Amino acid sequence: MKIIPHLTSDPDALGASAGHLVVPKGDDWEALSLPVFSFNKGEGPRLLITGGNHGDEMEGPIVARRLVDWLPREQSCGSVTIVPELNPLAVQAWTRNTPVDGKNLNRLFPGRSDGSVSERIADAVSRVLLPAADTIFDLHSFGPTWDIPPSVIMHPIGDANLMAKTVRMAEAFKLPVTLVWQHNETAGMFDTVAHNQGKVLVCTEFGGGTVSSGALAVYEAGLRNALIGLGIIEGKAEHPTFRQQKSSRSLETLTSDELRSPARGIFEPLRSILDEVKQGDLIGLLRSMESLSADCIEICAPTAAIVYGIRSGGFVEINEEVAILARPLKL
Repeated sequence: MKIIPHLTSDPDALGASAGHLVVPKGDDWEALSLPVFSFNKGEGPRLLITGGNHGDEMEGPIVARRLVDWLPREQSCGSVTIVPELNPLAVQAWTRNTPVDGKNLNRLFPGRSDGSVSERIADAVSRVLLPAADTIFDLHSFGPTWDIPPSVIMHPIGDANLMAKTVRMAEAFKLPVTLVWQHNETAGMFDTVAHNQGKVLVCTEFGGGTVSSGALAVYEAGLRNALIGLGIIEGKAEHPTFRQQKSSRSLETLTSDELRSPARGIFEPLRSILDEVKQGDLIGLLRSMESLSADCIEICAPTAAIVYGIRSGGFVEINEEVAILARPLKL
């Protein structure tokens, strides 16, 4: 008998339950069992929280497991389903893509039941978990090679009403930045599939670089704020302290704001995140490692903007992103 994706627990049952999302085996890998925690207090919002979509972004799985520890004591209504690691194969290998098939899970939704292991994970999530939720938080970070402020991001949505609801949900986190990001690679993203079904999905970008205790505190506070905003827990939402400030701003970034390396070399950042720059201001230098006599290449801001993200100092190939600029959001 062919096994289909399924849950081993019943998230509709009142109270707390723990089980697994079973992803059937295929030609390339055996069956997977993804831990799933469900907390149901009856009427109210139906929230799905996922982490570990990309395996080198550890903040999401950590904060999700923290939530499992304290949510049962504080939840007042609604249902919350938490999957700390959507892609355990990538998490265990600490790689962005799944090591078995080399694919990026977050470009494969809604997936294929007869596809590779990444496609089967996407299929199981799309068929079993997504239909039961009306709001989704997909917890990401920028990984170890970038510096960005703790953010909630979304891509432009054609439905103006859904776009406005999604922005309001994102702003409820009260993280330093809410970002609307025009991106060329949205096909197959989890949020694209959810938005096409009329669901609110916001994607957190919980910073980048090292995973520190202070950063985790900011991320956990943001998630708590969002749960207060939904009414799932009670309390007063407060801006978490980031770089000695309690504030947030809403920004937008275009594809043209992604600054890329014109050559191979070591990128030397000269600006910090949330710096305001004018047209022509120096963002960073690219230093050649192949010629001792070559001048470094200056990478400058093409327009007045805010530095949203900047690549950590390291070797980059030609056309790799080294900085992302943004500007105040205009809806």
